[in-house]
Amino acid sequence: MFSQVHYSPTFAAVFLATSLLSCSSEQTQNQAATEVPALPVVQVKQSSVTTYQEFAATLEGRVNVDIRPQVEGYLEKIYVDEGASVRKGQPLFRIDTRTYREQVGNADATLLSAKANLEKAALEVTRLTPLVENNVVSDVQLKAAQSAYAAAKANVEQAKSMLGNANVNLDRTLIKAPVSGFIGRLPYKAGSLVGRSEVQPLTTVSDVQEIYAYFSMSEVDFLRFTQQASGGSMADKIRKLPAVDLILADGKAYAQKGHVEMVSGQFDKTMGAISFRAVFPNSLGLLRSGITGRVRIPEHHSSVVLVPQEATFERQDRVFVFALADSNKVVSKPLQIVGKSGNYYLISKGIQPGDRIVHDGLDRLRDGDVIAPKPMATDSSHVAETL
Repeated sequence: MFSQVHYSPTFAAVFLATSLLSCSSEQTQNQAATEVPALPVVQVKQSSVTTYQEFAATLEGRVNVDIRPQVEGYLEKIYVDEGASVRKGQPLFRIDTRTYREQVGNADATLLSAKANLEKAALEVTRLTPLVENNVVSDVQLKAAQSAYAAAKANVEQAKSMLGNANVNLDRTLIKAPVSGFIGRLPYKAGSLVGRSEVQPLTTVSDVQEIYAYFSMSEVDFLRFTQQASGGSMADKIRKLPAVDLILADGKAYAQKGHVEMVSGQFDKTMGAISFRAVFPNSLGLLRSGITGRVRIPEHHSSVVLVPQEATFERQDRVFVFALADSNKVVSKPLQIVGKSGNYYLISKGIQPGDRIVHDGLDRLRDGDVIAPKPMATDSSHVAETL
């Protein structure tokens, strides 16, 4: 016999409520699974943008001349101070002149003696000449007198040379500026013994009417430059470069623009880089040798696609976007990036102007997912122009 089970009204009510709650939860989960996410979408645009490449640079004057003594002696006078502006030919140092004045005096005396001997030899030749012609004395005496005259004449020339050399050394005791510029450090003080053998110069004069900014490009940057710069030869490419800026250590741009003038003939193997030189006018002397900065080279990109960086994601060292396809399905597309301007990537391949891409919520998407696009306005007119 089967036993009959009797359910109380209370149990039946609880069972019914539980069943309804379970069905409601299952229905909510199914609805959530089929709900399409609403995500912001932007339409990529094409624009013309100027970007910049910056390279660390060291500044030097157009001419940097080490001032070294050409004679030895005690430093008697220093006419300038460190950092002073000097003109070409302006006195800088005076070396004790006493020794060199004595040398000039001795050389002058030697010259006077040589001239006296020359006159004596000339008189002897004059005296013997008619005697030889009249056969009074042998011509051997005349020839000896003529030889003595020639020797005396040579001694005069030698004495003149010695006097000239002594005067040159005396003049060298006053050291003048070979170029206009600014005085560097003064390591020697008055009373110091200086000479040609000293390793350290008396000072350095820097001509900074124009300033040279030396910077280097890596092999990658150099290849990129040769491929993208207009012009046939390297000289032509450099000549067609636009004016460049100099960013100083405080982050501010120097008031006057410069131009790239030279490129080194070969790569530095130890650094893996090649050197360039930019020239900047410096008539006011605001720039000095030895300071540092950054040379900023502009590059104009015409008709490039701009993509906000926040609308991209990386996968295996490549940058992708989720583009909107038919039926609002998303498809990941790799991008070929040619530069960066502010918060935007500059794209050459991967997407086209007018394509729509997902701006936010990329971490929740997979290829083939369907979304409900929410149009999002973008403004690429304020693209920052820094590479």
